[in-house]
Amino acid sequence: MLTVTDAPSPNFDQRRGPPDMVLLHYTGMQTAEAAVARLRDPEAQVSAHYVVDEHGGVLRLVPEERRAWHAGQSWWKGETDINAVSIGIEIVNPGHEFGYRDFPESQIASVITLLNEIRARWSIEDARILGHSDVAPSRKQDPGERFPWKALAAYRHGLWFEPAAERIAALGPPLGPGDTGLGVHVLQAGLHRLGYEPLPDGKYTEETRITVEAFQRHWRPSRVDGIADGETRATLMGILQLATAESVTGVLN
Repeated sequence: MLTVTDAPSPNFDQRRGPPDMVLLHYTGMQTAEAAVARLRDPEAQVSAHYVVDEHGGVLRLVPEERRAWHAGQSWWKGETDINAVSIGIEIVNPGHEFGYRDFPESQIASVITLLNEIRARWSIEDARILGHSDVAPSRKQDPGERFPWKALAAYRHGLWFEPAAERIAALGPPLGPGDTGLGVHVLQAGLHRLGYEPLPDGKYTEETRITVEAFQRHWRPSRVDGIADGETRATLMGILQLATAESVTGVLN
């Protein structure tokens, strides 16, 4: 069992139903104290359900049964009120603006234990464990490319896929801004099927580049450049297969 300390925030309202998503953030502020103060400030009108500090301590700000205000303007699989369907976890890290750094092992251990407990209470698929940058790619970068999504997936929290070299090579040259045609359409369709907002139009626009970058931050963090090279596209195909298999298994069960 994880030791959780209550630090109530007034910034919440009623849910319309049970949560079926977990959304991970970094705090993106210079100190943990400043982040917690903001999340509890009624004038700020932001909050999260939990904050996990760099030593692994966990604060509960909002009960899981209530709707915390952490996602902002966002979209995933047609859902525009991500706050209504998600549990928000803020992970203390100064972020890209204030000296982005690796997440300590003790902190990630607490995140994993917290996910164990949350998912014991609610029905949340691996494909619905997401980052803020997934649901708001044009606005957010968190929890970012340093966040160890692979480690979470090893504990059965989230999806992870590493394609074989021959699968990468078979996809040919990279796609990037200015490209058009069927390959771009297929890429966009895959991203949209996974959950990202933009609809396919066969044109590698700035919106497409930003969406690819968001995908890379989560699932191909070794190079986040918005260019859909073979590794990015092969990874997308693998993640889609895993997500589809999980969905089918859920229906059959």
